[in-house]
Amino acid sequence: MTDPAGTRPQRVLALLAPAVDNWLARGYLAVVAVALGFFLCAAFVLPDPGFAGIWPLMATAPFSILAMAVSSPVEYYSSIGWLSPLVFSIGVALSGLVNAVLLGLLARRLRAREPRPAA
Repeated sequence: MTDPAGTRPQRVLALLAPAVDNWLARGYLAVVAVALGFFLCAAFVLPDPGFAGIWPLMATAPFSILAMAVSSPVEYYSSIGWLSPLVFSIGVALSGLVNAVLLGLLARRLRAREPRPAA
């Protein structure tokens, strides 16, 4: 009982729809994109990135803690220096997407609630 190949992308799009169907989730994704862009600019362009990774980490918490935990061993055990910021960026982007979906679902639930009459 496998689904036809055409339904899998539709299910993924339906799963990710709450991330972009309201202004609250879209605004959150914009904040994540700016924080991630600042981190990538600092990591690859500026001579000393400092604490540039804290902004995307805080913007996408709590799921970004996992991204940091996954990218840390890559930094120490890999001879490729650019791989750790790339792994961190992918993890932050995915955690921001998960947070945006959860935020969109919350906004949908709050919007769908029927108004109660004043007592």
